[in-house]
Order: sequence, then structure tokens, then C-alpha cells
Amino acid sequence: MTKKQKLELTWVGKENRPRLEPRILIEDPAKSYHAAARVSDADIFDNVLIHGDNLLALKALEADYAGKVKCVFIDPPYNTGSAFTHYDDGLEHSIWLGLMRDRLEIIRRLLSDDGSLWITIDDNEAHYLKVLCDEIFGRPNFVASAVWQKRYSRENREAIGDAHDYVLIYAKESLRFKRVRNRVPMTEAQEKIYKNPNNHPRGRWRGIPMTAQGYRPNQMYEIVAPGGAVHVPPEGRCWSTIEPEFKKLLDEGRIYFGKDGNSQPNIIRFLDEVEGLVPWTWWPHEEVGHTDEAMKEMHGIYGKADPFPTPKPERLINRILHIATNPGDLVLDSFAGSGTTGAVAHKMGRRWIMVELGDHCTSHIVPRLQQVIDGSDQGGISKSAEWKGGGGFRYYELAPSLLETDKWGREVISREYDAAMLAQALCKLEGFTYAPSDSVYWQQGHSSETDFLYVTTQTLGPEELAALSEDVGEGRSLLILCAAFRGNADLWPNLTLRKIPNHIRSKCEWGHDDYSLNVANLPMAEPEPAPPPPAQGGLFDGEDG
Repeated sequence: MTKKQKLELTWVGKENRPRLEPRILIEDPAKSYHAAARVSDADIFDNVLIHGDNLLALKALEADYAGKVKCVFIDPPYNTGSAFTHYDDGLEHSIWLGLMRDRLEIIRRLLSDDGSLWITIDDNEAHYLKVLCDEIFGRPNFVASAVWQKRYSRENREAIGDAHDYVLIYAKESLRFKRVRNRVPMTEAQEKIYKNPNNHPRGRWRGIPMTAQGYRPNQMYEIVAPGGAVHVPPEGRCWSTIEPEFKKLLDEGRIYFGKDGNSQPNIIRFLDEVEGLVPWTWWPHEEVGHTDEAMKEMHGIYGKADPFPTPKPERLINRILHIATNPGDLVLDSFAGSGTTGAVAHKMGRRWIMVELGDHCTSHIVPRLQQVIDGSDQGGISKSAEWKGGGGFRYYELAPSLLETDKWGREVISREYDAAMLAQALCKLEGFTYAPSDSVYWQQGHSSETDFLYVTTQTLGPEELAALSEDVGEGRSLLILCAAFRGNADLWPNLTLRKIPNHIRSKCEWGHDDYSLNVANLPMAEPEPAPPPPAQGGLFDGEDG
């Protein structure tokens, strides 16, 4: 393998890629929800909940949110072969990889340059998923594979009990992520190592050894302890500071020589100056919760009659969002499930977008978020976050496909689209920003300060085109998408004329509403042919030869 070649994961059907239609989103005001009054100036109301296929939803978000999402958390179906009430989790391996690939590629484009992706997964696909993510994000942008202890009691059903899941972590740009990621707070057990043996007035502290690996001439001086002992750096090491800095620390009372005053010097680090700990890959259940805790949270929200399967505890999502984001940052979860990510992000003061295809988007997620916004949800992280309610979200449905088939088998503009929806959809298809002007009827979208888009279902004649060209004027351009036009288009160089729907028919797959992780309708595989009958006689037929 040459240096230019890279290792790639291959699977059956990898070359098949969907040609996604960039749908528009339609708000359902009856399901959107906002607090009756502001609780604080930090309340966030522009959160987004989308009901629909998550691949189409990601494509719908791309134009407006590319490069703006700070953290993506997803808890995709694990491909275990199990069947759950609210989604199917048992896909053929190659299909699972293809469906994940399509989603991850858009997710990467949505991430900000210092953003990160966090995926919970188990052993069934974790290692294949890592290779897939290496291919999409680049191996240098792999951050870590954290181990979440999801169970605290042993199970005896398997050859080896399943006690953990992985949290696979990738950055858009690993160096930028490292600069912005947050430390995690210390637990009470970790704080106990800070003591105060010399009754320092500043309080609890711990000693940090004052040596460093290597040899530096200006860090190889003698230190005389208060008790008279003389210390030099151990072999192969030097002091961690130069002598003037050491003397400054000594004058400040920041050097400790042990109870007898003769021990090797340690630098005093006070508890009140520790900002937290660098995150590491072992996440015990005591720190981030476990599956039983998550199920109890579900019971508190929905009751025991309708528990959501395999939920994640709020403390787990809290850990992820604490490391990856700050208040006001945007969080995305395109496998929303029971809505834990949005609930936790909301309580932590983060903006959020969630996507869910199933009916539980309405039956589970909406009432859960309503409780969060009302402040009546005091489970999960509510008490530690001092959550009192506030904010809101908007509920959206994916618009139907722009083109539909009429009774003669022709692709035509869907009858469900009004003029505004049509203009918005065509702006997405053409890469324009939908921004209709209040005063100029033909300015419905723009790609720059001088390039505009106009959509009409009318047939435009030479007089109307000439008037439009004069209005547009020199130094500006206008893309016109219309049913038809008459005249020579070359007469108006600042106008570009295209007929719809002919102009858009080949742009993407129309009428495809479900790219979900669901293979219930796959055809059965062809039966394998029977093996040929064994040959009569010979070495492979039991003879000695």
C-alpha cells in the first residue's frame, strides 16, 4: 500500500448513494410550545423539533445550519437484531453501514470548525463504525472512544456479561476542539485527596511533585529544606521550575517539605484554583448514570405503562454537553428517541435541534419538553442545574416531495405547494437563501447581494421580461423559474430563464419519503444452491489412497 492510499471500509452497496431532495420545513403551531412568561434573560425559544425521516431532515437543515452546530450527539439503532416498540433495531450489516455513512457525511458538514460528534454504540458495530468515521472525518480527527459503564450489576445470561457501551468521539478539527473543550468537575471522592496538613489559611490543597523528566541546566540547582536536608533532582529528571520561580513560590508559602520539614519539595496546588479535570475515557455509572437510572427517569415522565426502550440517562448527556459546549451553543440530535438530548440541552441553556421519525415524536417528546419548559420536570439533572423552566421550541414537519406523479405518469409540481412554499423549495434546490422582499416582488431569494431568484407559475411574455430586465438593471442578475416564457432569452443578459418543473426533474429523487433505519420490506435473499454430490472414490472420500 502506497503512502497516498488509505484504508477504507468496504461493504455491499457502498457505491449506492441517495440523491436527496432538500425539503422545506413546515411549522405546526399547534404542537410548538413556549413558556407563558420569561423565567430569565437566558431563555431560549428558537429550538427546533422535526418530525420526519432524519436523513431528509438533515438535508433540509444543511443550507441554513452548515458550519453552525457545536455538538452532535446521536444514539443510533445498534443493529443488535432486537426489535423494539418505537423503532426497529436489526439491520443487515451492509445496509446499516450505508445508512450511517449517508447521515454522517451531512453531520460533518453541519459541524462548526471546533465542533464535535458523539455517538453511543455497542460492540456489534462499534469497530466498523470507527473505521467508517475515520474515512469521513479523517483519522487525525478521532478524539477518543469513551467507555460508559451502563450496568452496575452482573448478568448471567451471556458467556461474558455486557456492562458497557462506547461513546465514539470525533472532531471536525481535532486541534480546535482540544482548545475549546471543557474540563469536567471533580467528584466528592476526587476532592478528598485535597487536605490541609499544615493548616494553611487558604484551605485544602494537594502536593504536586516538583520534578520534570529530562535535563535542563537552569533547572538543576540545590534546594535546602527548612530542616537542613539538601535536595537535588533525581537521576534523569530536573526541577519543574527555574530557581527564581522556585524562590517566589517559597516566599508565597507554596512549597511543602513534609511534616518533618526535610522531605523532597512539592508545589502546593489549592482546591479553589482547580478548574476541573481533563476528561478521560472511563465513565463510571457513579458519575454519568446507568440504564436503570435512565429507565426510572422514563417512568417519572411517562409512567411505567409505556416505558421507552434503551433510554440514556440525563447525566450521560450532561457530561457530553458539558465537555463539548457552552451556554448558547447549538446541539443536534438526529436520532431523538425519547428526547433526552433536547431536555438536557434545554436545562443547560443550550440551543437544540432534534429529529425523530416515529409517532413518539408527538406522543413522547412533545409532552416531555412541555414539562421541561413548564418547570414541572424535576427529574434527571433538573436539581443540579437548578432548572426552573422557561424557553420553548417550534415543531416542524417535513414538507411533501415537491414533485408528484399525475394520472398520466408525468412529474408535476405537487398540489400541496402554495406560491410561498414553491419559492422556498426552489431556493433550497438552487442554493439561494429564501428571503422574500416586502417591496420588490421578484426578489424572493438571493445568493449574493446582487444575484436574486424569482419563481412564478405563470407564462412570461417579452413585455414582462423586458420590464423585469429593466428593474433588475446593470450590475445585478435574476434567475427566473417559471412555467414557460416567450421570446428570445438572449435579449435580456441580466436574466436567466428556466422552465419548471423540467429544470428540476433530474436534480434529485422525488417522492422518496423514508430513508429510515428499517428493513422490514427488504426482499428475501435467494436461497443458496445445493452443493454438488461428492465424487465417487479418491482421497477426499475416506480412502487411504
